[in-house]
Amino acid sequence: MRILGIDPGIAIVGYGVVDKEGNRYKTIAYDAITTKAHTPLEDRLAKVYVGINQIIQEYKPDAMSIEELFFNNNAKTALTVGQARGVIILAAYQNHVPIYEYTPLQVKQALTGYGRASKMQIQQMMKSMLGLTEIPKPDDVADALAIAVCHGNSMRFNSIKQFGGLML
Repeated sequence: MRILGIDPGIAIVGYGVVDKEGNRYKTIAYDAITTKAHTPLEDRLAKVYVGINQIIQEYKPDAMSIEELFFNNNAKTALTVGQARGVIILAAYQNHVPIYEYTPLQVKQALTGYGRASKMQIQQMMKSMLGLTEIPKPDDVADALAIAVCHGNSMRFNSIKQFGGLML
């Protein structure tokens, strides 16, 4: 199974593509889509949307796992990240890729068995589990790989793409 993991954002969208065979993972690709501050929001959202479409078309994932939106104290940031998350989900939906959501707590528990694991623990786990020579940078990329592996470990069967029992 090929899984695309996404750590959504507006400035940085981390992504990681892994293959899961049995209990083993193979890293296929990882990087980030970046947008510049002070660029009109619609241009930033378009860049994220086009970038995710390109990734989906190139790597042809069987599933996309995405981190659920974490609300912080900055409502403006939460709103723009939510908009970026929306175009990411739309791109997957339009490409018929099932979409799965995970909270940061679920990701940490799936990887370490401990929901309060530190960011460094998760990064080290990704480096070790995926046989990487170094921790992927920026942090959003390591998080995206963790979200992909979380899905591989969880293998949830209900995607958010399913409406009224019909896969659209």
